[in-house]
Amino acid sequence: MKILMVLTSHDQLGNTGKKTGFWLEEFAAPYYVFKDAGAEVIIASPKGGKAPIDPVSDAEDAQTKDTLRFKGDADTQAQLAATLKLSEITEVGFDAIFYPGGHGPLWDLAEDADSKRLIEAFAAAGLPVGAVCHAPAVFRHTQSTDGKPLVSGRRVTGFTNTEEEAVGLTNVVPFLVEDMLKANGGLYEKGADWASFVLRDGNLVTGQNPASSAVAAQEILALL
Repeated sequence: MKILMVLTSHDQLGNTGKKTGFWLEEFAAPYYVFKDAGAEVIIASPKGGKAPIDPVSDAEDAQTKDTLRFKGDADTQAQLAATLKLSEITEVGFDAIFYPGGHGPLWDLAEDADSKRLIEAFAAAGLPVGAVCHAPAVFRHTQSTDGKPLVSGRRVTGFTNTEEEAVGLTNVVPFLVEDMLKANGGLYEKGADWASFVLRDGNLVTGQNPASSAVAAQEILALL
C-alpha cells in the first residue's frame, strides 16, 4: 500500500506579512494513520524540498498526540524537509492521494497544474482522493472525465465560511472553500464548527477541519 500526501509550498498569508503553510495536525494525524496501517507514504509539494508548517499550528496550544509524535520522529522530519516535486510524480504505483490543509493550498495547490493532473488521474483510475479542511481548495479547477467539475453532484465538505470568519481571514484568503465547492456543483454539507465531520462519496473523501483529519485518513484506508 503506497499513499501520496501532497503539501503546500506557499508560506505567505496574503498581504498580512504573516506566515502560513500546511496545518501540522492535518499532516501528522493522517500520516500516522497511514503508517500504522503499514502504508508507505510519499510526500510531495509543488516546489519540492522543505514544506512550510503554519506556525500557528505548531504553537503550544495546538499540539496533539500526533504532532508530539512527529516532534520525536526524526525520520519523518527528514522526509518533510525533502519533499518530492509534484511535477516529477505520476499516479503509477500509488493506491491513494491525500491533501492536508492549512491556508497555503488556497494560493498554490488550488491553481497548480501538476496537482490538477494528479487528482484527475487518480479519480479517473478509481483511486481514492482525499482532502481535509482548506485542502478541498485543490478541487477548484479539477474535472471529471465528462468535463464537469470533479465535485459536481457529489457530497463534499471543507472549511466552513463561519470557521474562516472565526479565524478572521475571510477578507485575506483568495476564495472561500465552502463557496467554491458550492459554485462547482458540489453537494456541500457541514457539521458543527471545529467538530469532526467527514464525507465519503464514491472514492472522494473530504473533511471539514483539523479535527476531521484522522477520520478522513481512516476513510481513505477503508477504500483500499
